[in-house]
Amino acid sequence: MSSSNKQQKVAIVTGASQGIGAGLVKALRERGYGVIATSRSIQPSADPGVLAIAGDIGSPETARRVVEEGVARFGRVDLLVNNAGVFIAKPFTQYTAEDFAAKIATNVAGFFHITQAAVAAMERAGNGGHVVSISTSLVDHANSNVPSALASLTKGGLNAATKSLAIEYAGRNIRFNIVSPGIIKTPMHAPETHGVLASLHPVGRMGEIGDIVDAVLFLDGANFITGEILHVDGGQSAGH
Repeated sequence: MSSSNKQQKVAIVTGASQGIGAGLVKALRERGYGVIATSRSIQPSADPGVLAIAGDIGSPETARRVVEEGVARFGRVDLLVNNAGVFIAKPFTQYTAEDFAAKIATNVAGFFHITQAAVAAMERAGNGGHVVSISTSLVDHANSNVPSALASLTKGGLNAATKSLAIEYAGRNIRFNIVSPGIIKTPMHAPETHGVLASLHPVGRMGEIGDIVDAVLFLDGANFITGEILHVDGGQSAGH
């Protein structure tokens, strides 16, 4: 590995095969990062600067493999973006045990195991690092049109853990931040729903994938920001 390679920043992106995750992989590569991209269904990449690892992010085994293989390929981890997430909007009493298990596996275990492994790698390398997790504005801006208690239970946990970790690691140059989106135009939302979804935001439009990518890149370059929950939600969290 050449000395110039040693200075290359390296990012892990979860939920990387489509939507915001795929947008992040592309943007990080354009900025010269090596990227370890993981999701259940991700395909191998022809780009030598992208290491694609398929697996269930809720599994500790996947988390270990992503970090170990990433460090073996690129020599370090500087940034982890916890983007993988499951969103199920249902009236509270209609959630099933399967819904609950799926949300806990991806949103909570999928944050816990990979963050633990990545932070351990950052500590060993001694270069500091940064963890950005994607949450949802619904955590602190509940909406009667979108009943989503399980999203708030799981993503609200990420918001709280991020503040806790930001303080725990503040003296070790490892930062933790949240990007808290409104509703983003991704394959998750059918085009016929876009009009209604746009109207839920004070600015009158849905967010674009690029809006979230820009926020992650901003936070990664903002070295004095840690423990922040950055709302990228067209004003939703501010009021109506």
